[in-house]
Amino acid sequence: MVIFPSFLDGFTRSVPIKKETNNKNDVGRETAEKLAKEAKKNELILSSSGTVKANKSNNLVSVCSKRGMKGINQDCLIVWEEFGCQEDMLFCGIFDGHGPWGHLVAKRVRKSVPASLLCNWQETLASTSLDLDFEIEVDRNLHLFDIWRQSYLKTYAAVDQELKHHPGIDSFCSGTTALTLVKQGEHLVMANVGDSRAVLATTSDDGHLVPLQLSIDFKPNLPQEAERIAQSKGRVFCLDDEPGVHRIWRPNGETPGLALSRALGDYCLKEFGLISVPDVTQRNITSRDKFVILATDGLWDVISNQEAVQIVSSTPVREKSAKRLVEHAVHAWKHKKRGIAKDDISAVCLFFHTTTSQPINPIQVSKQVA
Repeated sequence: MVIFPSFLDGFTRSVPIKKETNNKNDVGRETAEKLAKEAKKNELILSSSGTVKANKSNNLVSVCSKRGMKGINQDCLIVWEEFGCQEDMLFCGIFDGHGPWGHLVAKRVRKSVPASLLCNWQETLASTSLDLDFEIEVDRNLHLFDIWRQSYLKTYAAVDQELKHHPGIDSFCSGTTALTLVKQGEHLVMANVGDSRAVLATTSDDGHLVPLQLSIDFKPNLPQEAERIAQSKGRVFCLDDEPGVHRIWRPNGETPGLALSRALGDYCLKEFGLISVPDVTQRNITSRDKFVILATDGLWDVISNQEAVQIVSSTPVREKSAKRLVEHAVHAWKHKKRGIAKDDISAVCLFFHTTTSQPINPIQVSKQVA
């Protein structure tokens, strides 16, 4: 029997669970997946360009994804308001696939991570007391963050193993990044694998809006990443026709070389230093913090953190901020990357403390073709 926290308990009693399912984790995962289906039915999940604004939430999320010039769009994303039936929780994720099966890997990870995270989070909660007598609030926040960190580590490890054994997806030479965020009240928890990036727009002491990068771009030439790769007998170098693009290679230098030091999938490089362990961080939102941008490297390759914050903050209608940001990146590719095929570009803009003078639908899907 799975012990669910109160917000899941009522739902699990109303959801029929197959009697032959005896594994505790299987029951929890099945229930989490049913929660996802229910949320989608109630228009609380968005996985294409559009806007999310739940009636009981003070968040507003603008989303846009645009295909590049390399074939099928291998980017995908998801926003889940009232994550796990909690009115004060929201989940965002952005995934950038690569390799011949990258689009399928990214879509599979998008489907698996939220349900798996919810399952691992409720299990960790059930086994951890939140009624401990903390002397100061900081200790309680650290305890709550540790619960999320443990849940994220279990989730990414489990999803990576699922990919390895998935009968319909070949992830040996294909993989994806995975940048995900949970907003719980005024608390942000982020987990990152790969080089998608999270940037917070916050107000400085002099009143200016400034960017604060919340994630690390995990490239193979980062000192701590390069050291791990070298210890695993992997190699890091740039090709002559790609100056400045560091890739991780197998010892014999055979292709494929990967311009990431962390990814889900890509089993051809896992024994040579590539890992799927996420970097998990947290931040308490203050009145100075205005919004956070999650975007794939197709945007950050041509738009700086400061430019991104300025573009989003100057967009008259917040619902159109992600689309405008992506359009700026498309234009920048034409001028800054002449002769190079434009990458897929995707962005999620999450606004805090929003108020609207007119009611809007829970989800408004744009007509843009991804």
